[in-house]
Amino acid sequence: MAISYNRLWKLLIDKGMNKTQLLKEAKISTNALAKLGRNENVRVDVLAKICGVLDCTMDDIMDVIPDAEEKQ
Repeated sequence: MAISYNRLWKLLIDKGMNKTQLLKEAKISTNALAKLGRNENVRVDVLAKICGVLDCTMDDIMDVIPDAEEKQ
């Protein structure tokens, strides 16, 4: 199962916020931000902090993409 955070990056653009501002306002680590940039797994509390700052839900910032095996 793959994760995509493309919705997060689009939401940041829509809100006129850059990654550095998100890092500071959500109080997340640079490591967590780097993982988001590589579409890697991050802890739920990181996602919750981001949602709190952006006033959104997790569905608004990420997509879960099922593997080909799971689709069958």
